[in-house]
Amino acid sequence: MKGTALASIVLCLWTLLALTAPWLPLDPARIDLTHILAPPALHNWLGWDDLGRPVWERLIMGAHVSFLVAVGVVALSSTLGVIFGATTAYLGGWWDRLAVRIIDVFLAFPGILLTITLAGLLGPGIGNVIIALGTVGWVSYARITRAQVLSIKHRDHVRAAQSLGVHEMRIIFRHLLPLILSPLIIETTAGIASVITVEAGLSFLGLGVQPPAASWGSMIRDGTRYLLVAPHLVIAPGIALATVVLAVNLLGDALRDHLDVQKNRTQTSPITRKHR
Repeated sequence: MKGTALASIVLCLWTLLALTAPWLPLDPARIDLTHILAPPALHNWLGWDDLGRPVWERLIMGAHVSFLVAVGVVALSSTLGVIFGATTAYLGGWWDRLAVRIIDVFLAFPGILLTITLAGLLGPGIGNVIIALGTVGWVSYARITRAQVLSIKHRDHVRAAQSLGVHEMRIIFRHLLPLILSPLIIETTAGIASVITVEAGLSFLGLGVQPPAASWGSMIRDGTRYLLVAPHLVIAPGIALATVVLAVNLLGDALRDHLDVQKNRTQTSPITRKHR
């Protein structure tokens, strides 16, 4: 419980900084030649980079970029994957077989390599990063949604809605999707951590956010050249990236355990609970 509480605090602080970063009195692109590679000080406790820019301010703007990319990619990939998986699984027949083949084609390529290829073709920038990651990330949501819909589409309440002439899309969104939210929520938390890591990797390779905009990945890349003389350039964004990803993963695990307990309690009959 202590780890979950600490992870919640870290995630709330990261979200708060990311949301308020554009309105804070920050100037992450300000160059001060008198503070090039200067170590942390009292008035700037994370120091300055190789151009004399404040690392703390760039770290906050990097959190803003990571938040935008994470939210955009998860929203895009989950929407595409859920609609695709639910629709094809409910219709069945050759629709479902075609969906399986499409999913297999995407799974045949390593996700990170496909992402790098798409990011290279589309060019650098936040929008292109979101499109590249969303194009790859929808497959996991489609697989989960398809498997869940196939397991519940023959239930009595679905058959009753079909017999009453309810439209197919209404059945999908009203009678099927609410029952499969738990695994989708768990997949979303895992997707956020993955997106943050991959976005930092793309920026590290020069395919993500471009200068002078700040990104944790590009900050780590620029800091590796001065690792021996100014290690704070790598340590600060590295710790921020690791802390946020760890917090998201811990909360995802706690949420999964909580939802599994609720599911087990729901599926357990009163007689079985009494004997237990």
